[in-house]
Amino acid sequence: MVTPTGYSHVVTASGRTVYVSGQLPLRADGSLAGEDIHTQADQVFRNLETALAAAGATWAHVVRLGWYLVDLADLAAVREVRDRHLDGYDLPASTLVQVVGLVHPGARLEVDLVACLD
Repeated sequence: MVTPTGYSHVVTASGRTVYVSGQLPLRADGSLAGEDIHTQADQVFRNLETALAAAGATWAHVVRLGWYLVDLADLAAVREVRDRHLDGYDLPASTLVQVVGLVHPGARLEVDLVACLD
């Protein structure tokens, strides 16, 4: 098994499971949060954080991330944003998929997650 970069190969968890649907880089009013990947990634992770909080969870509870990127060249920038949010927490298992496009034509990424509350 290859040593992972920024994620764990295996995560175990128990407790109440929270599933957060894929989040796009959309603001609360439905508008796209910029065109550059840093702005979009920041919005996606803020949306995920809002969803976690609504379920009584934090980044400490996240056990899995699912990533959908239109351009794999964006991965380093998205990881940078992810690392700011997950700094100090155990790294979740992750899956990365390159896609042709997303439901919003200007979106460059979508991220979903699973969290477990003790």
